[in-house]
Order: sequence, then C-alpha cells, then structure tokens
Amino acid sequence: MRTVCERCEAALTPDGPARICSYECTFCVPCTTAMRDRCPNCGGELLSRPRRTTPVDS
Repeated sequence: MRTVCERCEAALTPDGPARICSYECTFCVPCTTAMRDRCPNCGGELLSRPRRTTPVDS
C-alpha cells in the first residue's frame, strides 16, 4: 500500500481515506476530486482504497 499521494505527496495512512485505480495508482481524496475520479496515468476510474484492519486474535 502506498503511503503518499502520487499527485501532491500528501501522507496517506493505511486506515485512512485514499483512492486507487485497477493498477493501484494511489491518490488522496482532494486530488481525486480535482481529477474528476480519473487516473491521470491510465485513465481508469479511481475508487475507495480498501482499508487494512488489525488481525483478529484467535
């Protein structure tokens, strides 16, 4: 998982909001809005990135 926005280099936390395309290009929400939900690298749709969770103890 990338830790910075590829456009503005803002820090992205694993459990925070971010947007990705199918190639896993990663952007912060404000940049995604400015780019109208389209990846500038591949032209793909930018969607919410899944968030990682802490493993559950068994």
